[in-house]
Amino acid sequence: MTNVSERPGAAPGEGIGFVGLGVMGQPMALNLAKAGTKLVVWNRSPAAGDPLREAGATVAAGVEEVFERTRIVILMLVNEMVLDEVLRRGTPDFAKLVSGHLVVSMGSNPPDYSRGLAADILAAGGRYVEAPVSGSRKPAEMGQLVALLGGDQETVAEVRPLLAPMCRETILCGPVGNALLMKLTVNLYLCTMLAGLTEAAHFAESNGLDLKTFQAAIDSGPMASDLTRVKIPKLISRDFSVQAATADAFNSTKLIAEAARAAGMASPVLDLCRTLYGESVELGNGRLDMVSVVAAIEARTAALRRS
Repeated sequence: MTNVSERPGAAPGEGIGFVGLGVMGQPMALNLAKAGTKLVVWNRSPAAGDPLREAGATVAAGVEEVFERTRIVILMLVNEMVLDEVLRRGTPDFAKLVSGHLVVSMGSNPPDYSRGLAADILAAGGRYVEAPVSGSRKPAEMGQLVALLGGDQETVAEVRPLLAPMCRETILCGPVGNALLMKLTVNLYLCTMLAGLTEAAHFAESNGLDLKTFQAAIDSGPMASDLTRVKIPKLISRDFSVQAATADAFNSTKLIAEAARAAGMASPVLDLCRTLYGESVELGNGRLDMVSVVAAIEARTAALRRS
């Protein structure tokens, strides 16, 4: 029996569409182009397409052109509102776009939303796979993302090989909805772990400890990880340039909390971290890296010292 990861995806020379060239989407699309994938791309902000044009991709004039020229279309869009807008969902143009197409959504959306979108695409004569990715901009640039795949087995098998230039791993999660639930599970750990890491750095600094020594202590022990090796230097240098945005982390914690309530479960650690990410967004850090959550913790410390 052929393993699903070995089954063919696009036909040789077949073009692939890619819509959404933001913080994550642009490096993902660039890795596809560099691997020789024939790409047709589009982004709502046209300038984001320039590096793809230089890499040999065709930059479409609109999303309609992407669907006209390709059968498989990858979407890397910020949220479900943008997805619906781009796909013209709720209008007659939706069916015209997706009929006969395989739509792959790689962004993070609510699982119930994804199930509804899958049903609408199927009803319009198309197919759908959800493939949210775990990782931030640096892994995206290096082609080291992890894709979580949800959909029917045959369609997932067709999509899976296409993701290799972007992802070091592809993990099968079952039907549509499960991959996004798994992404929320991973993000619960990520968001709470990062908030804890930033609070530990703030604790060290507030007690007069050298943060580079803190880094050495973490790096030499069992808690060392790719995350700590990337994020602690950013905390030391106060480099909040975006790899994964604070606003996206805040939105993710919101989705996790909603899913937790739907399952009838408590999420006390997540709920506190959600508040902190929200406070950092209110401080103007929404488009900065999620390590800027330390600013919310520092603001709390400053308020405590004033009281």
